[in-house]
Amino acid sequence: MVVKQAEIYLDSEKRIELAKLFIEGSAKNIMKVLAYYKIENSINETLYSLNSCKLITEIMNVEGRIRAEYYEKFDEILPEEFKMEGRSRQPPKNMINSLISFGNSLMYSTTLTEIYNTQLNPTISFLHEPSERRFSLSLDLSEIFKPIFVDRLIFYLVNKNMISEEDFDQDLNCCLLNDKGRVKFVQEYNKRLEKTIKHRDLNKKVSYRRLIRLESYKLVKHILGNKKYNPFVIWW
Repeated sequence: MVVKQAEIYLDSEKRIELAKLFIEGSAKNIMKVLAYYKIENSINETLYSLNSCKLITEIMNVEGRIRAEYYEKFDEILPEEFKMEGRSRQPPKNMINSLISFGNSLMYSTTLTEIYNTQLNPTISFLHEPSERRFSLSLDLSEIFKPIFVDRLIFYLVNKNMISEEDFDQDLNCCLLNDKGRVKFVQEYNKRLEKTIKHRDLNKKVSYRRLIRLESYKLVKHILGNKKYNPFVIWW
């Protein structure tokens, strides 16, 4: 498995094929989220430009443009006090950026756990560049699930007033969830992972968490040459 993974990473054409599929899955799930809130967007047009990309840097540029437009739409979903005002990291500068950063970190950790239950090597990735002490394959697969697991949870918590300003510690250049806020978020995140949906291909109920494991198995089959990878897109 490790040999096959490394072979695809070293084969530019095969690596780019997988990298594009991760972005395609992410973009389609982003569009599903925006459609749920009846928000018009031009993300599909940006996604089309992926076809002409021949380098990982070009693919990442498309991903960045998709995310930028997506994050601009957050203000149409969230109340005034949770305005995004652009994505900021390390440190996040306001409440919504803090929620995104914390939620994404949980998503990376969950995805890594599911990868460990397969034959995949988590340090060999295709979209994100592998590096020392970085489980970069979890970053690749998380791109697909962040919109539907993290972002939808954030919209739910904020719009239901389950998270408020009292759940953050803020100073001039930084805003972070406090202990109370983190507990609330983790509790609801774990509840969401255990929710079940009837899988239309397996014809049985599976948890949201299981969907991540299934995605990893699909990647295994692709790498071993058994079945071409097709990214998960939410259908409900």
